[in-house]
Amino acid sequence: MIFDTHAHYDDERFDEDRFELLEELHKSGIKYILNAASDIESTKMGIMLAEKYDFVYTAAGIHPHNAKAANQNTMRELENLINSCKKVVAVGEIGLDYHYDFSPREVQKECFITQINLAKKLNLPIIIHNRESHKDVMDIIKAEDAKAVGGVFHCYSGSVEMAREVLKNNFYISFSGVVTFKNAKKIIDVVKFVPDDMFLVETDCPYLAPEPFRGKRNHSGYLPYIIQKIAEIKGLSYEKVAELTMENGRRLFRIQ
Repeated sequence: MIFDTHAHYDDERFDEDRFELLEELHKSGIKYILNAASDIESTKMGIMLAEKYDFVYTAAGIHPHNAKAANQNTMRELENLINSCKKVVAVGEIGLDYHYDFSPREVQKECFITQINLAKKLNLPIIIHNRESHKDVMDIIKAEDAKAVGGVFHCYSGSVEMAREVLKNNFYISFSGVVTFKNAKKIIDVVKFVPDDMFLVETDCPYLAPEPFRGKRNHSGYLPYIIQKIAEIKGLSYEKVAELTMENGRRLFRIQ
């Protein structure tokens, strides 16, 4: 049984076969899926999917790309949506993205800080998006005491040194299809380094399909390729990695 801890089944690339695919994935061994939000509309879609399927859970949040469209009313609506559904198990994905800079950096920071404090108010873990913004992300996490609720750095692609800092601040590290890419040398060292009780697996679908499906639409059915690669790197069995990541995901998101 497998837990995909970060997916985007609200994405338009799933419009034609979303429900059939989710049902098929569950039958094939995907025990849980966590749908990560990027704005109010995707939060609503995630809640709809979580209410429709026992095996789907969801997060609620404003992605840094969309920070420029957020205001106080947005945050009030976000809080109301979280309170409306017990299957909202995290605030996210939130953070900073200095690669695209679709929203001004100061606006991204303000939105990030507001949502960290919302997570603390509601006692929910945080799903972090961090792209080319590590120093500012960590400075904000420390300043706002995000360690109190913890969470996960999703789709991790940083260094071992960065991983050490992430773990110290009560955040798990999640590995995606990137771990299977031929040029992903740095991430292999991180996989070796991260303790067995502090890592997760994810697809980030429809993005980042693992080898040998790179470039295609990703989905949770490709997670075994990620798990197998991690098993090889860590010197563990496939079954053990699946078991560990299931336990870790359920612990972090408090799924009984």
